[in-house]
Amino acid sequence: MFDLSFYQNKNILITGHTGFKGSWMSKLLIMAGAKVTGYSLEPPTSPSLFELCDIASGMNSIIGDIRDLTHLKKVFTEIQPEIVIHMAAQPLVRESYQDPVYTYETNVMGTVNILECIRLNPCVKSFVNVTTDKVYLNKEWEWGYREYEELNGYDPYSNSKSCSELVTSSYLNSFFQNSNTAVTTCRAGNVIGGGDFAKDRIIPDCVRAAEAGKDIIVRNPYSTRPYQHVLEPVVAYLMVAKAQYENKNCAGNYNVGPDDTDCWTTGKLVDLFCSEWTHQTNIPICWLNQYDGGPHEANFLKLDCSKLKKTFGWSPKWNIETAMAKIVEWSVCYLNHGDIISCMERQIREFCS
Repeated sequence: MFDLSFYQNKNILITGHTGFKGSWMSKLLIMAGAKVTGYSLEPPTSPSLFELCDIASGMNSIIGDIRDLTHLKKVFTEIQPEIVIHMAAQPLVRESYQDPVYTYETNVMGTVNILECIRLNPCVKSFVNVTTDKVYLNKEWEWGYREYEELNGYDPYSNSKSCSELVTSSYLNSFFQNSNTAVTTCRAGNVIGGGDFAKDRIIPDCVRAAEAGKDIIVRNPYSTRPYQHVLEPVVAYLMVAKAQYENKNCAGNYNVGPDDTDCWTTGKLVDLFCSEWTHQTNIPICWLNQYDGGPHEANFLKLDCSKLKKTFGWSPKWNIETAMAKIVEWSVCYLNHGDIISCMERQIREFCS
């Protein structure tokens, strides 16, 4: 069980709060009674989970660009956050090939700007920089990458997040060693969950196909990824943020991913979606293998999360079958014009209980 009471009345700043993962994070903290401020661009998709579930009504939502240091400084000065969770990013591999400059500006200089604001505001006691499992130099081996492995992502997205890790390490060594600010980076595996409407992600593609009554198109069914429900990393980030707030020695670099049994190929994941969709709706759905020869992406990717488990006694809560049942439950509720806010809140309570 994750005790949310720590976050009651805590002053928290989340970057990227209008995104998919940021929306789940914001909603959970609102339910915990935290004083939540979000700083982000407008929601990146239409529709968006942030707008559909009216998350802005429970928090201080500020629309801004993390590349805008002047605006960020003003927000930090006004808010004086105790805890900062940095999730704002350009998060898509394929888009990073189309616009590498924007990807580096956002993911690297955005991190610099956040860290600079933290340096100038000693009110921040706990900082978590959310990166990705793709920061590692991928050698296509079958065991999980550990936190001390070489950081050297291949594509502009992955590489920019590797750079974000290096920037964080430099600021930690240069400015935060003798301060009261604890600094951690969390490298999360592939996140899935209800309310994701992004392009070039497999679960949104599945839901869109189901909505249209069409077969699901899968562009690379043989790639292996560490799939996990969105609440797994969200709660892990908050667990780390709380622990290092109370004891700076808990800070570090942590992988956040599922057990090996939930590192599945994309094709197997889509098989599970089709089965669960048919089970919950009585409407069969199939998928087609249409590899499109797109830009380079890692074929095999797993994380070793033993450090997080040993340090905090953490373990994943929902296996991939349970996660998929929750995804289909939310998606069916949405497509049937049901009460998706109540569905989201219920899933959060179930996960945290």
